[in-house]
Amino acid sequence: MKIRLEEKHYKWGLAAFLVLVASMIVFFALYRFDVVAGAVNKIVDILMPFVYGLVMAYLLCPIYNNVTRGSYSLLNKGKYRFKHDMGFAKVIGTIVCILIIFIVLGGIAWMILPGLIESIMKVVDMLPTGMHNFQIWVDNLLANLPVAQETMNSWVDQATDSMIDFATDKILPNTDNIAVGISSGVIGAFGFAMDFLIGIIICVYFLNSKDTFAAQMKKVIIANTKEETAEEILAGAEFTNRTFGGFISGKIIDSAIIGILCFIVMSIFGWEYSLLISCIIGITNIIPFFGPFIGAIPSVLLLLMVNPAHALYFIIFVFILQQFDGNILGPKILGESTGLASFWVLFAVLVGGGLMGFVGMIISIPVFAVIYAYVSRALNGKLSRKGFSTHTSDYVVDKYRAKVKRKKRRFFGGSAEPLMEGMETYESPEKFLHEKVGIDAAKEEPEAEPETEEVNEDNES
Repeated sequence: MKIRLEEKHYKWGLAAFLVLVASMIVFFALYRFDVVAGAVNKIVDILMPFVYGLVMAYLLCPIYNNVTRGSYSLLNKGKYRFKHDMGFAKVIGTIVCILIIFIVLGGIAWMILPGLIESIMKVVDMLPTGMHNFQIWVDNLLANLPVAQETMNSWVDQATDSMIDFATDKILPNTDNIAVGISSGVIGAFGFAMDFLIGIIICVYFLNSKDTFAAQMKKVIIANTKEETAEEILAGAEFTNRTFGGFISGKIIDSAIIGILCFIVMSIFGWEYSLLISCIIGITNIIPFFGPFIGAIPSVLLLLMVNPAHALYFIIFVFILQQFDGNILGPKILGESTGLASFWVLFAVLVGGGLMGFVGMIISIPVFAVIYAYVSRALNGKLSRKGFSTHTSDYVVDKYRAKVKRKKRRFFGGSAEPLMEGMETYESPEKFLHEKVGIDAAKEEPEAEPETEEVNEDNES
């Protein structure tokens, strides 16, 4: 007997084969997790230039678009038209973006490196004098306390012996490893510089080919999905782009303004390391929620070594600056670009920082905002299909106020006149509705379901 295989049999066989292959892959990934992690890290290292290029292209895309449109308008403003006007406009936009990259990098290096080198040299020069002054201060303080002075001297001797033992037992025998670590760090820095330069080249390709890439991706989506699904995917991509672009660009502008304000105030009061500290505050302010405090820690330490009073004043100033940014400047620039509550902002920053470090703290807010929006949309759709309200305020249970009396009125199938008979014999309509409708009507029609339910709430003080 000949067996005839239909199309559904081939689909079942293919599905079973794919399930078997997926199970084997998952088992191998769990059994040899170190090998899989190494392979993933290797792939990430190879793709890092593309990541750098894509990030730079995404940040520079608004500038590139504006410069290209402006150049194209100027080229077509007169009587004569260029033969390759759009290509020439793209070249101008690309040159402007490359100049912005090098200007930003050069400006950051010029603002940070001299101040950093100066602070390191000053710390090296002040350390012996500071330690000597601290010792004199401790001796004068404990001059009239011989027991405490002996205890302090014993602690100092123990600390000195521990440092000597650490140097002889840990540092000197591992000089080869230290040299290897330093050399690997230098090689890593050189590799990062090469990846960054390649990323600039990839950024140029992304900027000039973004329209083609977007059209190709749209073509793939429409060809492989239904029309409604394709529209939802494209709308979701537009929403994601708007959320990411609005948050990141707004946060960069906000951080630049905060850094400039910090520099102006520190220059007015004559505090030390104004340029270096302002750069630190501005860069770390990109991190939501924790950024100002992260930047304030090294800044306070720098001022503390020079002038403790200035360090105290700077702490007060950073607190005021953070309040100004969080309550006035930030909402004006960012607006409702994320739509997240403060709790979810804190949650996203902690999770993103734990998973991806500094980069995760920055991108965690827009990523979580997109996820939150899609989850809310799905839940609201289910509630709408069930006929329930989609407003969160309608589901709030306020236990801190006085209890509210609820008056329920139910109507069953058919006319309501039979149920209203005998209402004049009751003391109040509420008692009639509770006893007659809630009990007698339920006994008369036990299987009937209510069509509508209206709830009226009156607050009592």
